[in-house]
Amino acid sequence: QVRLQESGGGLVQAGGSLRLSCTASGRLSFSNYAVGWFRQAPGKEREFVGQINWTGGSTSYADSVKGRFTVSRDNAKNTAYLQMDSLKPEDTAVYYCATSGTVHLVVHAIRYWGQGTQVTVSS
Repeated sequence: QVRLQESGGGLVQAGGSLRLSCTASGRLSFSNYAVGWFRQAPGKEREFVGQINWTGGSTSYADSVKGRFTVSRDNAKNTAYLQMDSLKPEDTAVYYCATSGTVHLVVHAIRYWGQGTQVTVSS
């Protein structure tokens, strides 16, 4: 069984920062797989936020978070991170980490999802 566990969500004022963590456990060679971050706001569809490839040498981001959010990983700890700076009220959502089980993320072929962590940004 594979498990992805997010942590680090919470309530923060606009302009503040949060760092989310995603820790993998179970039968998953975490260091061999890309990790993606997604979010879903109330009444909206889940959307892609950012991703990091298996080595950590390549990242990409949605335009809405580019320059404010940073994805990183520590394969020795089986953990990926989403550093969120300059947060805005429109960043309020449940944030999920996920993997397609490939070295580069395949957004339409996600195999494993975390349970999500709530991020609320107050104005």
